[in-house]
Amino acid sequence: MTGKIIARGAEAVLSADSLEGRKVLVKDRIKKGYRLPELDSRIRKIRTRGEHRLLDRARRAMVFTPRVFRIEESRLIMEFIEGERVKDVLNTKPKNERFRIYELIGEAVARLHSAGIIHGDLTTSNMILKRQSTDSADSGFQTSDYELYIIDFGLGKSSQRIEDQAVDLFLLYEALKSAHFKYLNESWQYILKTYKRNYSNSAQVLRRLEKIEKRRRYKG
Repeated sequence: MTGKIIARGAEAVLSADSLEGRKVLVKDRIKKGYRLPELDSRIRKIRTRGEHRLLDRARRAMVFTPRVFRIEESRLIMEFIEGERVKDVLNTKPKNERFRIYELIGEAVARLHSAGIIHGDLTTSNMILKRQSTDSADSGFQTSDYELYIIDFGLGKSSQRIEDQAVDLFLLYEALKSAHFKYLNESWQYILKTYKRNYSNSAQVLRRLEKIEKRRRYKG
């Protein structure tokens, strides 16, 4: 496949292409010249298969993620999600839509952690809003809501450890602080409120999160 490159990161190149008449996203893991070729190939294959498993498990945990159509060595061919990155649009949304997005984020993270999935890079760059519209027969007008897709599980892993879940949340807090500082307090409080409502072990995770924050402040 030779699609158009749309993003290039340290670990992978993303391209838009087509497969059997539909638009797809192709993720190719980059070769690392500092590793022995055989080892590099093995690592890229393992990580690609691991990401595929996490995407599938997340979907089964009722988290929106791209469907994987095909896996080839160190390449994933996935559903192309037509939507907006949360990082790009959150600061411009009206209050009611912002709070709906916070709710969706809290629910998604709670479901991931309940399923023993650590994302590893919970930033608003890795969240895509897809608007869903439905016709309301009762009201006679169209209502709209969002689906929140979590993408890029390349740094993810399976873990039930409270420490890992707390670190996942800490990374999310840092991402909000960096990209959405104007709404940091409202976003964080509402995300945590939703997270607590949807995850039975949330109290333990939040206690550990407090310890992590204290360690970071002390080091700083």
